[in-house]
Amino acid sequence: MKGRVDHRLKEVVAMVVVQSIYSCMTIFSKEAFTEGMSIIVFVVYRQAIASLLLIPTSIILNRGKINQLALGLKGFLLVFLTSFVGPTMHQYLYYNGLDLSLSSLAAAMTNTLPAATFLMALVFGVEKLKPKSLRTYAKIFGTLICVAGAVCMALYKGSKLHNINLLEEKWIKGFLFLTGSICCWSLWLILQAIICKNYLDPLSLATWVSFLSTMQSFILALIIETNSNAWIIKTVFQLLSCLFVGIFGSGVTFYLVSWVIASRGPVFSAMFAPLSLVITTILSALLLQENVYVGSLIGATAVVGGLYMVLWGKTEDYETKAKVDQKDDSTEQDDVQSSLHESLLIGRDLDIEGHPQNN
Repeated sequence: MKGRVDHRLKEVVAMVVVQSIYSCMTIFSKEAFTEGMSIIVFVVYRQAIASLLLIPTSIILNRGKINQLALGLKGFLLVFLTSFVGPTMHQYLYYNGLDLSLSSLAAAMTNTLPAATFLMALVFGVEKLKPKSLRTYAKIFGTLICVAGAVCMALYKGSKLHNINLLEEKWIKGFLFLTGSICCWSLWLILQAIICKNYLDPLSLATWVSFLSTMQSFILALIIETNSNAWIIKTVFQLLSCLFVGIFGSGVTFYLVSWVIASRGPVFSAMFAPLSLVITTILSALLLQENVYVGSLIGATAVVGGLYMVLWGKTEDYETKAKVDQKDDSTEQDDVQSSLHESLLIGRDLDIEGHPQNN
């Protein structure tokens, strides 16, 4: 029991670390774009650096063996699709949406990820709803409260809402880009759950995704970016940004997210997305001396409360999975003991037949 509690705590800590990295990554990437760095080139460098980190790490941890990375045709196509909708398309769509719209809108849209993933998980059958179950209602209402709190933090200051002109063509394009990025992100989380269950371990999946997304984004960059000078890193901060988002934003987070999804599912991972906005607000107040508004406090409280409700609701799923695993282990041990017992009986019978007693 204690081991399961410790394991669950590690998963929570892992997702908090992921969201903290995302918060810092937003600052680095935004500044890099401000300095004129190409969005698609930034994505290519990010994934390439992650690949350079994950490929040798995977080989070293597997003691030089690469059989853990082996994939059949069906598995490869599934991982290829996962890489395309995840790092490649999600990052390209999100960064363009951020560039075309307000940062507050981007933050609000990003924090609809839990609801989008929850609905998509229901469609794919990854998430199950039990009628008349209190924990099921906790997951549903916790998701809604968490998203509402995140939107409140992003859009509500306390005295008035941000004024957004819905008729601006640029804003509409940004909204569409952000909507597409959320759909890609949600599908990416769902597909990882399927792959980790049937094909690859989390580290191998993270390695494949980084490598394939590097190739995909590079091809996309050759089509979109016609200016060859865009590939030149012009400032030290651009270099540091690429290194940070590559090593931590992709390399570390890809593995942690895959590991958590393999253990707790895609919805559990997605539920921590609003935490990034909370962390960003706290860091901005402490380090940048930015004002904290009433809306931020209300939203942060709702995010934490909603997250706690979903975690409580997901506990039943985790305990059920643990009981099934324990039952499978017990059945496997019984089968081994039964086989051993049969072998002993057969051996005894053979011994008797081979050495008959003298009367």
